[in-house]
Amino acid sequence: MSDTKYVLVTGATSGIGEASAKRLAENGWTVIAAGRNEEKLAQLKADGIAAHTLVADLSQTDQPRELGKRCLEITKGKLHGLLHAAGILIGGGMDNGTDEVFDIQMQVNLTASYRLLSEVWPGLVAVKGSAVLVSSVTGLRAFPGLVGYCVSKAGVDQLVRCAALDGAPQGVRVNGINPGVVVTELHKRGGMPEENYGPFLEHSKTTHPLGRVGTPEEIADAALFLLNDTSGWITGASLPVDGGRHQTCAR
Repeated sequence: MSDTKYVLVTGATSGIGEASAKRLAENGWTVIAAGRNEEKLAQLKADGIAAHTLVADLSQTDQPRELGKRCLEITKGKLHGLLHAAGILIGGGMDNGTDEVFDIQMQVNLTASYRLLSEVWPGLVAVKGSAVLVSSVTGLRAFPGLVGYCVSKAGVDQLVRCAALDGAPQGVRVNGINPGVVVTELHKRGGMPEENYGPFLEHSKTTHPLGRVGTPEEIADAALFLLNDTSGWITGASLPVDGGRHQTCAR
């Protein structure tokens, strides 16, 4: 068991988190899958993707630290990798946003990221591990009608940089991934009607210079690279995996 590489994957029951859990398991990592969907977590374990599963709802303020504690109990105080993919997107700008919408996105996207990373930090230090936080192109660029989401993801990018500097003397690397539009349930769960989703994806082809939207597997490949030792001289980076979207103006 001494060569077991444990990785905690949040948001593991759908989208980027699920694709990353599968990719990491395929490449020899022992996956601890966390998410809200107990049935899907059970399926990940039955399929041999997750060695351990943890139910967590990161919209609850006590859950990020509780999740971190339970993870370190499983791994006996060691954690080689953290892939934090859980997050929410809810529309709302300065003219039509609410405190509640802003606050919940700050809680799930930013505060939970800090609390979870802080809680598992000793486990990362113990084995000179690596953490990857999934941010967004909206952390790098401003977009109209998404003030809570943009601000929360910009905070995640700064958290990556600050944590990377704190971790460097201890051999801990922290990086971020900034996806563009990826085909997941994120937008629909945030309130986009089903009938609007297809047209949104078609329009998004025109806003990404490479002419298409992304797949969860493409983000998972980037996460695998950043967690592995092959990226051992990279820390504090915000890696755009977005078809060039971060280089364009809002359209």
